[in-house]
Amino acid sequence: MNTPSTLPPARLTDGPSVQIGALVPLTRPGWTEAGRHLLAGLELAARDINDSGGIAGKPLELIVRDTAADPARAAAAVDELAHLGVAALAGEYHSVVARAAATRADARGLPYLCSSAVLDTLTDQPTEWVARLSPPQSRGWQTYADFLLSTGHTRIAVAAEPSLYWSSGTRILRDHLTDRDATVSELDMRALTATAVCDVVANSHATALLLLVGHPEPAVPIVKAVRADQRLSSVLIGAPAGQPEFTEWATLLGHGGAAIPFLRYLPGHLTPLGTRVEKALREHLTPAASFVALEGYDTIIVLTELLRLHDTDWARTAPPWSHISVAGTRGQIQFSRTPGISVWQWTWPPIQIVDRDPVDLDHLRILHSG
Repeated sequence: MNTPSTLPPARLTDGPSVQIGALVPLTRPGWTEAGRHLLAGLELAARDINDSGGIAGKPLELIVRDTAADPARAAAAVDELAHLGVAALAGEYHSVVARAAATRADARGLPYLCSSAVLDTLTDQPTEWVARLSPPQSRGWQTYADFLLSTGHTRIAVAAEPSLYWSSGTRILRDHLTDRDATVSELDMRALTATAVCDVVANSHATALLLLVGHPEPAVPIVKAVRADQRLSSVLIGAPAGQPEFTEWATLLGHGGAAIPFLRYLPGHLTPLGTRVEKALREHLTPAASFVALEGYDTIIVLTELLRLHDTDWARTAPPWSHISVAGTRGQIQFSRTPGISVWQWTWPPIQIVDRDPVDLDHLRILHSG
């Protein structure tokens, strides 16, 4: 496979490797399929970097730690990886876990590029040590709200579990929708069964029900209950957090899991690098690589560029995120400061709203781009 033009070939030395710590959810209660995709992208990029000469002739080595969607476990992993002397940190899918990792990395002065988590405030205070590839939640979920309005949905029910991530998503949707004369009913999933959700939605005359809940529980039972309820045959089910992205969703729900819009972070067309990477990842991920795998790949090529621009002695100065310009799988990646965002942010990550085609569950239909 061809490698990016920014990665010139060189001879690897026999000296010590450059180590990057990779934080990935690989066991429950983490979304393990997302973790597998993220790790596949990270590992493929590391192999490509080494095939093209490594970092200044030194081989790149990933030191992988399973976070299992546990913030405390992620923070402990950051401490361990810092003690091992990694040059930087990469990865994570779950926002609350990435927040714990980012806070710890900031405290330790260790560069961390967050691959796939979206909370606006990954750290309580602005930091020079953390950057992010995925768009902030406010931008993505406001785009989702605009999609709902554009398709005629002005009475929205939100079934949410208690967590910082779900609460933040609920607030973003509520504020954006109510400012545009829509109504939002919030359903506390600590108190409701899937059947009770159906009753509340029917009584509220909502035309859309958004699932801000975990997968597979309670998301799958809610979808099954709504699909079986004749009163709700015209209600749109939405999952902005992306639960339907992965094949387990289709396996558990079959055609009942189709036509449920969700967010993903892909452009209309991949870059030439993205096309090559997607093809290579397809050999390991079926039926296709998700955007999360491409986020993983982009993470490593950005960190490689960062380490080439700067030695790994971070005690003297913070990483120069503003100097990065890398041709990634989904576009040119550059970082800037964004108002309200506490970390360095890829300025314009692509955003799409897609769903699974009822005719072909493996096909994702693009419904909206933002």
